[in-house]
Amino acid sequence: MEEYFSRIEQLVDRGYAVAEAARREGFDPEVRPEIPRAQDMASRVEKLLAHLKIDGIAEEIRALAARMPREEVAVEIARRLARDPSRGPSVADRVDAALRVGLAILTEGILVAPLEGLAEVHLRPGADGPAYVELYYAGPIRAAGGTAQALSVLLADIVRRDLGLAAYHADAAEIGRLKEEIPLYKHHQHLQYTPTADEIDLVVRHVPVAVSGEATEGDAEVSAFRNLPRVPTNGIRGGACLVIAEGLCQKASKLRKIVDKLGIDGWEFLDKLGHHASDDEDARVPKYLQDAVGGRPVLAHPNRPGGFRLIYGRARTTGLAGCAINPATMVVLQEFVAIGTQVKLEYPGKATAMGVCDTIDGPIVELTDGTVAAVHDLARARALRDRIHRIIDLGEMLVSFGEFLENNRPLVPGAYSLDWHAAELTAAGVLEAEGLDVAEYADALRVSRTYRVPLHPRWSLFWHDLTPPEIRALSEFVERTGRWVDGAVEIPDDPSWREPLAYAASSPPRSDRTRVAGNRSRARPSSAGSVSSPPGRRSSDGSRSTPSRSTRSPTPPGSPASSCARARRPGSARGSVGPRRRTSA
Repeated sequence: MEEYFSRIEQLVDRGYAVAEAARREGFDPEVRPEIPRAQDMASRVEKLLAHLKIDGIAEEIRALAARMPREEVAVEIARRLARDPSRGPSVADRVDAALRVGLAILTEGILVAPLEGLAEVHLRPGADGPAYVELYYAGPIRAAGGTAQALSVLLADIVRRDLGLAAYHADAAEIGRLKEEIPLYKHHQHLQYTPTADEIDLVVRHVPVAVSGEATEGDAEVSAFRNLPRVPTNGIRGGACLVIAEGLCQKASKLRKIVDKLGIDGWEFLDKLGHHASDDEDARVPKYLQDAVGGRPVLAHPNRPGGFRLIYGRARTTGLAGCAINPATMVVLQEFVAIGTQVKLEYPGKATAMGVCDTIDGPIVELTDGTVAAVHDLARARALRDRIHRIIDLGEMLVSFGEFLENNRPLVPGAYSLDWHAAELTAAGVLEAEGLDVAEYADALRVSRTYRVPLHPRWSLFWHDLTPPEIRALSEFVERTGRWVDGAVEIPDDPSWREPLAYAASSPPRSDRTRVAGNRSRARPSSAGSVSSPPGRRSSDGSRSTPSRSTRSPTPPGSPASSCARARRPGSARGSVGPRRRTSA
């Protein structure tokens, strides 16, 4: 590994040497490459803001980052810079440097927001004494994200208090100006969250620093609250609208947690933000579908069987805001989704860059001859691609727990995965090799019954996509009409039962009968409470089974209110089921 990184360093050195030699020829505006080299976040922050003369700040950031979360590091560094007279000739310069460095730490030194998003920082004379802080935002502040936008305002308040500066108090006209301005901005640009007039009033009235900025929407102007003494333009201030709407209002709950942890008073109003109900149209249409661009495919709808099944985890092929699907799924989708494709997700929200992981489940498809097949590897997907009639299930999607944490979204139930099953086996004292390497249903059933662990995920069928009455009816239909032929169940080819049987990996119909292939013949009746093996044959526990009518339906898959889409859960050998989340894209 060290040799690998050393090789990368050597190649970077060579590239920079070539670039520097070329720049010295004098054909470019600058005589050296503008992009400085940095080893970590602390170094990136120092070099990004080198013009502020903050030499040595990287060491301070590293020392704090070793024992503090990033938000607290930003607060502590901002306070140090603001209070240190050696960091600037005036209070205004120190406040400017403190807020830019704090914002750079929050954005990990990789965005333009600290340079161009926070366009200017002013100290404006107060009406009756000390000056107050005015933050002058511009359009590029959007790149910082809502949390960093909101925290930049909080940083300004903390620094203001340390330096004894006055609190800003908006008058009625300035509050009305932003009530008019934010809806106008939404008309011109996209907003993830549109606050109500009452929320805008609450924020502008209570935030102790002025949130302002430059006009960003060309000639578009407000019509009512014009020519205000403390507002420099009649144009729509996009940066200020973003910070109030997507920052302070949308991220109010997350900001309140940080405020409480730091013990800062005066921000109690955050509890009243972000709770307004959406209008009827917004409630009916999921947000990721509202934002869909015309002509782009919708791969799945919320709460519908067949959508991606959520599975928690991370692979080396995924990164920040990255998810993964089985490569076979990409082939089945005609490779419209490829490595690196940006996909909008229902959960955990926002967008993802798609990667691949070949150890999670691929899709389930119906072929042109009626066969239903699970496709988990790339070669099989390519072999079957031209014979696919329809996609029944898109397979699993690998999503990191950290994506839910980063987006401040509650965790939702995920699919029962091999990793989860391996943990269950370890807790039961079973060797993973014995419990995971089960090619036959009988072996999976033996492991489940012997060690009292859930059934292997490959044999946990999707009963949760059916209602309890449908499960019972299907069980009775199979018992009444099914028969064992050469180790497999054959039932009448009744069109009304084709869809419920889809996940059983059926073979092509033989005249008027459907054949449920191989091991699935045993998994389906057993988990539905019907016959667990062919009549007269011994089950894995040595007992003989005889056809018998099921006396009760399996465990219901949740209350009617739980209408979320679901994924496999750890069911017992009896096949109990429960609600699990499918995610949509």
